[in-house]
Amino acid sequence: MGTDKKRAARNNYVKRTIKTLTKTMQSADNAENRIEMLNKLYSQLDKAAKKGVIHKRTASRRKARLAAFVKKQQD
Repeated sequence: MGTDKKRAARNNYVKRTIKTLTKTMQSADNAENRIEMLNKLYSQLDKAAKKGVIHKRTASRRKARLAAFVKKQQD
């Protein structure tokens, strides 16, 4: 298996994980679960940015939007 295929597989796995966590967090029933999921998402986004799977600013933008979503749901 070539290096590019290995990297593509890893990148797809990381992106799918982020997408799944995002959807799970948005459909969570209470605030405690959302905050817990938000922390996991922050970690995954930071790791993805560090590995170069997504851009640093993309990770930052997604984190800001997710935080705004959680804050809006609490009010």
